[in-house]
Amino acid sequence: MRIQSQEKCLAEFHDSLKVVLLGTGTPRAFYDRAKPAVVVLAADQAFLVDCGAGTVNQLIKAGVMPQRISNILFTHHHSDHNSGFFDVFISSWRTHVIPDRVFEGRAVPMNVYGPTNTQEIIGKMRDSFAFDVNLRVNYNLSADAGAEIHYYERNEGEVYNKDGIKITAFEVDHRPVYPAIAYKFEYNGKSLVISGDTVPVENMVKYSRGVDLLVHESYNKTWLDALIAKFPDQANGLANPAKYHSTTLEVAEIAKQAGVPHLVLTHHIPAPAANEEAEEEYIQGMRDIYPGKITVGRDLMEFEL
Repeated sequence: MRIQSQEKCLAEFHDSLKVVLLGTGTPRAFYDRAKPAVVVLAADQAFLVDCGAGTVNQLIKAGVMPQRISNILFTHHHSDHNSGFFDVFISSWRTHVIPDRVFEGRAVPMNVYGPTNTQEIIGKMRDSFAFDVNLRVNYNLSADAGAEIHYYERNEGEVYNKDGIKITAFEVDHRPVYPAIAYKFEYNGKSLVISGDTVPVENMVKYSRGVDLLVHESYNKTWLDALIAKFPDQANGLANPAKYHSTTLEVAEIAKQAGVPHLVLTHHIPAPAANEEAEEEYIQGMRDIYPGKITVGRDLMEFEL
């Protein structure tokens, strides 16, 4: 029997925070750029922040079996941030068997955290696949509790505090998408902020002060302007990011004001090629503003704090 091995995908205990960028892309499809998702590992827990399409495959490539996911935190409800929910929900619930290992499926409800429209939106997604869920329970005999979702909605304040892991939500501005939030993680003396999608806001500086890592979305204005000039018939769609995202230079200013030692860019618009030359061009001018370390995020990059 020749079945693909999953030996990399082992549960681990983490004494500090580990962050894996599962997807660094946008709604537009780019080669080697999955839709937005980040997994944060602390102690024996795995927290999934957003879950765009393809998240399950990215989790497995990162060495995190989907069966470990029982906590999903949404920043907002654009499709590139939530379209993978169905696959994560089902894949985490199903037991996976290979010749030398069993990965037990999630036997507890999925905990879904997010802004105050989360249950309305994700609840409709859950209703849409009720037929499949019923089959899993009654024919495949998957755990009844795994079919449930517990919702925790909050735009600002503590959303999780257990076993030394603290997660705080805070509002950002991604209008016309409202509400939209970011998350701060704290564990064992380490901390990080994941921005979600937003224009520059004071809250980002406030909550990022003192953190070890800031993962922030960005777009390169020079590159975007060049595309608009080249394709004027696409100007409306291309110009939209400027209305509700942050430029690379604006993000540099945020990181400078917050005094963070390490800034990681993600949700790239337009996405640079995954090589040093293109990435240096993408962040041109940022080093003149921000003295700390800058990393242009690539899919499956890992950061251990």
